[in-house]
Amino acid sequence: MPFEITTTTIMSSDQKPHKVFALPFEEKAATIVRRFTPGEQVIFTVFFAILAISVFGLLWSVNARLSVEVPTQGGSYAEGVIGAPHLINPIFAVSDSDKDLSALIYSGLLRAKSGGGFENDLAEGYTVSDDELIYTFKLKDDLYWHDGMPISADDVVFTVNIAKSDHQNNILKNPKSAEWEGITIEKTTDREVRFTLSHPYAKFLVNATLGILPKHIWGNIDPTQFAFSIYNAQPIGSGPYKIKSVKHGKKGSEDIVEYYDLSPFKKFALGEPFIKDVRIHFYPNAEQLLYGFTHGKIGGMTTASSELAAETATREDGIHAVRTSALPITFGVFFNQNQSSVLADKNVRKALNVSIDRETVIKNVLNGYATAIDSPVPPGATGYRDMAPSTLSMEEKIEKAKTILEDAGWVYNETSGIREKKVKGDVQTLTFSISTSNVPQLENTADILKTTWGKLGASVEIKIFEIGDLKENVIRPRKYDSLLFGNFIEQSSDLFSFWHSSKRLDPGQNIALYTNITVDKLLEGTRSIANRDEQIEKYEAFEDEIRKDIPAVFIYSPDFMYLVPKKIQGMTLEQITVPSERFLDIYQWYIETNKIWKIFSPSETY
Repeated sequence: MPFEITTTTIMSSDQKPHKVFALPFEEKAATIVRRFTPGEQVIFTVFFAILAISVFGLLWSVNARLSVEVPTQGGSYAEGVIGAPHLINPIFAVSDSDKDLSALIYSGLLRAKSGGGFENDLAEGYTVSDDELIYTFKLKDDLYWHDGMPISADDVVFTVNIAKSDHQNNILKNPKSAEWEGITIEKTTDREVRFTLSHPYAKFLVNATLGILPKHIWGNIDPTQFAFSIYNAQPIGSGPYKIKSVKHGKKGSEDIVEYYDLSPFKKFALGEPFIKDVRIHFYPNAEQLLYGFTHGKIGGMTTASSELAAETATREDGIHAVRTSALPITFGVFFNQNQSSVLADKNVRKALNVSIDRETVIKNVLNGYATAIDSPVPPGATGYRDMAPSTLSMEEKIEKAKTILEDAGWVYNETSGIREKKVKGDVQTLTFSISTSNVPQLENTADILKTTWGKLGASVEIKIFEIGDLKENVIRPRKYDSLLFGNFIEQSSDLFSFWHSSKRLDPGQNIALYTNITVDKLLEGTRSIANRDEQIEKYEAFEDEIRKDIPAVFIYSPDFMYLVPKKIQGMTLEQITVPSERFLDIYQWYIETNKIWKIFSPSETY
């Protein structure tokens, strides 16, 4: 409001009252300044400006010292993956796209942390009995599904009982049933469940990360119809993100899914995520994925080529490569001795193993983004041992492999260029096929193997399949001589499913169809022993048996390569076991920020 001139009355010496007019401060100051000479006015103006700037700078500095930048809701992120989803379901998910979306949409009792260990998710906490046979979990208050229905212990019991089933129908197999063998579950209260184990299981807490299904939806579906449920494509979960919309397109006469738009779930048990819009694009192959990336349709991708990762890491363009330690995946050639009599000859398998130049594969195919391995135990897993460096040159490896074959009766045919061996009056030729998927790094690896083994006198045919076709029509019915493939060893580091003889047939993952009583007992032992030293001892004995029998030749464990925009903050990728685990802490990722005083920041401690 404007200043007013005020008056006051004072008494003079003659006792007569006089009114004195009091001017406002601004008017007094202006009166004084007007009395300055022009030069004095300039000096005064300069000093006043300096004073004002100094005061403003001081306030700015104090505010900067007392304030902190904190995440806030907002921003958008688009990522691309190869392959459209079919089973967005934490129990039945098989493809990477299925697992990625399941990780975003569903929550478990516990949530794995990228740096190792676990944190409570739906569970408020848990207790373990002294004999390590009983685990009791208590649910948090006020848990809800994406459709607003409350979560209870009934949902947990329902989900685990589905996971325990070996199969639901002839189409839908359950790859997780082995993890639940010998485990029962019961509801003790509406917010509490109790697991009872038939024997101590050192990796049980990994089971507790299984995404929970809503019983009020899936409980109304006949288990034989699970494969056909619409909820595999439009899932309802309780994870950090929920389905906002689905964009479908056309490929010829076929309907395809182009992308899913996701929005943050405000009632997520670990807090509402910060990034407002997440879009997951689906591409049929690596070439189109790269096209989407280079043309700005997506800002991130995980199935990036090693060439692109190496190039991006050396340039400043707003995108960076996030690289972790080697993934716990063992890529190798798995031999089906039941189908190929040639590969049933241990000397053949030994010669093939001896001749492989793993470092050449890693350098030429993966640009160095991998670790050479010679056993089924991947880097970072319990019992892993570094591969002993070879002292042989490539030429020496080839000659050693040739000697093994010749000593075993495999004679080189100068006319055909293929080795032969007489077996019970018949002539066998050293001929077999390698089946693999249409992933560039696998195709290139297969080409190198074919060339290398051709130098030994082996005729190798490469069979390339689209990944879905490979899994459904080649791997599941075990129709291959050998299979160039990767075993994903998930968080439990449990190799039981991959090498125990009971898992030779679908849906088991023993793709070498390997049988060894000693190995069976060792793997059974690793599941019941909590002592890490004892576990390591058994895994090392297991490795020795595998090296002796050579049911497969192991080549490399790839590094995880994830390209994301630099605008994404709050991401921690210390160590992951499968690509979908990159989303473990997505609820903490952020793009937008606000500045507040530190005293109002929950992360500050005084």
